[in-house]
Amino acid sequence: MPDVLAPAALGPVRLRNRVIKSATFEGATPEALVTDRLIAYHRRPAAGGVGMTTVAYLAVSPEGRTERRQIHWRPEAVPGLRTLTDAVHAEGAAVAAQIGHAGPVADARSNRATALSCSPMLSPLSFRRTRAATAADIGRITADHARAARLAIESGFDSVEIHLGHNYFASAFLSPRLNKRDDEYGGSLANRAKVALGLARAVRAEVGDRIAVTAKLNMEDGYRGGLRIEDSLQVAQWLQEDGTLDALELTAGSSLMNPMYLFTGDAPVREFAAQFPPLQRLGIRLFGKKFLRSYPYQDTYLMERAQRFRAELTMPLILLGGITTRATMDRAMAAGFQYVAMGRALLREPDLINRIAADAATPSLCIHCNRCMPTIYTGTRCPEIP
Repeated sequence: MPDVLAPAALGPVRLRNRVIKSATFEGATPEALVTDRLIAYHRRPAAGGVGMTTVAYLAVSPEGRTERRQIHWRPEAVPGLRTLTDAVHAEGAAVAAQIGHAGPVADARSNRATALSCSPMLSPLSFRRTRAATAADIGRITADHARAARLAIESGFDSVEIHLGHNYFASAFLSPRLNKRDDEYGGSLANRAKVALGLARAVRAEVGDRIAVTAKLNMEDGYRGGLRIEDSLQVAQWLQEDGTLDALELTAGSSLMNPMYLFTGDAPVREFAAQFPPLQRLGIRLFGKKFLRSYPYQDTYLMERAQRFRAELTMPLILLGGITTRATMDRAMAAGFQYVAMGRALLREPDLINRIAADAATPSLCIHCNRCMPTIYTGTRCPEIP
């Protein structure tokens, strides 16, 4: 069993340990450019001992942002991103850029651009209809991923993570319920997987072995008619056969249909409602529990499903979900996972890894209340911190 806190390789990148700060939207870019707040957000866990931190969510196309304040890849963003990567490197950690296209999760009202998806649908987020992406749209977005990866290298990133989960653009194509197409991108799983596989191929072709390439893939969408584990496992096998990835991070849930399926723990409906104008606030408080469903939290809550992938795949895997202590990290290593990803626990305690390194019995203070989730509108933070 590898030592989770010992140095390890991720493709061409050398990490000081196997702990990755997962991509969690920071809400710290009001002008869609890097800010001191965003730099501090990633510098804290880097100084706190993680092997790599992941900057989220860096859209490959303007209409691919979840909302207009997100950074999208363009030359004006590169100097600030270079300042960020330099700051993280100065703390001894590597840094990854999460790249992707939000697809139907994009807020068309905020972006002032029609959201693209596999098939037309009414977005429950913006209450506007999406437009079915054409073959030309798919080609452009694929090229945009390659361009984003090239700019990531210019910006000093050590790795890129391709977002293939949560019913963002590529993930929506994978969902049988969302994908109603009758062309080469719909119907069979092989057709529905063409976008995801094409994005990974384009990124790898662009970067070669200059940086690491990972992807975040849904194991299941968490709603009736969504992507199932059996189909996701086949997509993962195709990704492995292509050899485009240095590691695969396994996730679950849909930002469109069932976001709490990933997080588990308390559903902060009241706190989310407080972020909106009075009429929307009332609606969220009355009906929010149908969208923000509550699932009981337990340590390593995605492991049982992820072990099915571990049993069938040889490629390196990153375990996400309920990793908060040395014991849970060791459990992941013993089960054959090469890396662990942490989110909320590091938001609560950015120095948690250094403290675990000093004392393996160190507990996490995160209580999985998920009240950090609604803070994305004003700057993601843990409300438990004074």
